[in-house]
Amino acid sequence: MKWTQSYIPTLKETPAEAELKSHQLMLRAGLMRKLSSGIYTLLPLGFRVLKKVIRIVEEEMDRAGAQELLLPVLSPSELWQATGRWSVYGQEMMRLEDRHKRLFALGPTHEEIITDLVRHEIRSYRQLPQNLYQIQVKFRDEVRPRFGIMRAREFVMKDGYSFAADEKSAEEIYGEMYEAYDRIFSRCGFRFRIVEADTGAIGGSFSHEFMVEADSGEEMMVVCGQCDYAANLSRATSADDIPGKDEKPAVLQKVSTPDKRTVEEVTGFLKEKPGKLVKTLLFKTEGRMVAFLIRGDDELNETKASNVLNGGKLEMAGPAEIESATGAPVGFTGPVGLKNVEIIADKKVQCMKNMVAGANEKDAHLKNVNFPRDFKIDRVADIRQVREGEPCPKCKKPLNIKHGIEVGHVFKLGTKYSRSMNAVFLDANGHEKQMVMGCYGIGVSRIIAAAIEQSHDENGIIWHKNIAPFLVHILSVNAGEKDVVSASEELYRKLDSAGVEVLMDDRDETAGVKFKDADLIGLPKRVTIGSKSLKEGKVEIKDRATGNVEKMSMSEAVDCLKAFQSE
Repeated sequence: MKWTQSYIPTLKETPAEAELKSHQLMLRAGLMRKLSSGIYTLLPLGFRVLKKVIRIVEEEMDRAGAQELLLPVLSPSELWQATGRWSVYGQEMMRLEDRHKRLFALGPTHEEIITDLVRHEIRSYRQLPQNLYQIQVKFRDEVRPRFGIMRAREFVMKDGYSFAADEKSAEEIYGEMYEAYDRIFSRCGFRFRIVEADTGAIGGSFSHEFMVEADSGEEMMVVCGQCDYAANLSRATSADDIPGKDEKPAVLQKVSTPDKRTVEEVTGFLKEKPGKLVKTLLFKTEGRMVAFLIRGDDELNETKASNVLNGGKLEMAGPAEIESATGAPVGFTGPVGLKNVEIIADKKVQCMKNMVAGANEKDAHLKNVNFPRDFKIDRVADIRQVREGEPCPKCKKPLNIKHGIEVGHVFKLGTKYSRSMNAVFLDANGHEKQMVMGCYGIGVSRIIAAAIEQSHDENGIIWHKNIAPFLVHILSVNAGEKDVVSASEELYRKLDSAGVEVLMDDRDETAGVKFKDADLIGLPKRVTIGSKSLKEGKVEIKDRATGNVEKMSMSEAVDCLKAFQSE
């Protein structure tokens, strides 16, 4: 492709709306343009990258035995109501009404639709297992669409679904998809981690996320530098470390704490460490009140807390509701004497001794609170958030918290959808059983942004060869000179006929403009052809990633670039 025949509208200045580097560079390098909030047009360069990513995904899915299909974007509300997700998805789901007043959703994901398809077609265990996938546009009405295509309202996603006759077969497919995803992201050139993850609104028994390591990532992952432990922050745990667990229970005391409400204020006033205090956090869920107990130096992990309640929506109680439930204003809530409230304690709380807690009375706290002597616990669970430096649950070495970008997610769904939608089959004995499902997603368009976040410099993008829009960038300096034009055209023709993807900058621009655009677009190899080097019978090849420069003859350059493409 020649630049003068292409649509590559590069920008010199960074658009004010763009925060992340990927967003800035995709706009500046002419990969995309904004239509509306969270909605983008991919321009030719950006679309070439997308097609490269799609090809990698399709090749690895096919290699793993998955079959591609295409499901409707529009899905009737009845299917979502059958699984209970019409209300669970909330305002993120884009809904519309047809002329007959029937409700539809613009698919944010397709578990219901694929399950409806399969339940009407599969009747026998002989038809299982099945592993089906699609690559399609998805819609989610993000509250704050931002960072370009990293978090958009319309995006391209690969979503796959497996159906098996039993747990063993389902887990075999899960393992195949896990390995396929590993190959996909390796081929995209990522440095990534595979982490244990929460199943969220999709549901299921367990899942793994594929996280690209990037300081700009919105996701947080907890990793051990010594062993293979890695988990999303919403799921991560650490080894038990409970100070004071061997203390003997002391006598319960009520103490005056005038206008001392926060952990810091109370423990400072009582000359205690924050880890000795138990925080009692009141939340509303499904019309009732729940109290979560965690140590004063810990934070509640709301995802874990919600999972304890089977995914129930949590809303923090307001000041009036707290006072009504406890008889005291905010800052003095405690578990002792708390009535008509379910109490869920973090695992570390049940082992604490001689705790400090609110007295459910204004300006008062209790010292030497002990379980089970002084209060009851309805349920015990891991509901705290792991902190940097805590001991790894596997090897006890310090844990690190890193930023990442989620690009893929695999779920073991089990029978969540087949049960609610009656997706059943007859086994070898003629007994009716529910299909065991898996779900596998990849943010295809997000991969473009994640690749740029992980690989760029102050001058522009640095593409990995497998997903670069072109492999080679021919740059003619002294483009007004016939020998330079002739040599550039000759190299272009030879590479093009050899099947090497090449972009030739044949514009009537200064060398400085061309060099800046070349660095901005970031193709893996740049070939500079100028009158000075031609007098030596050489062209100059620069590697965008390393900056290494080599001079070689025209024939050597062709062989070198052909070999690079086939590596």
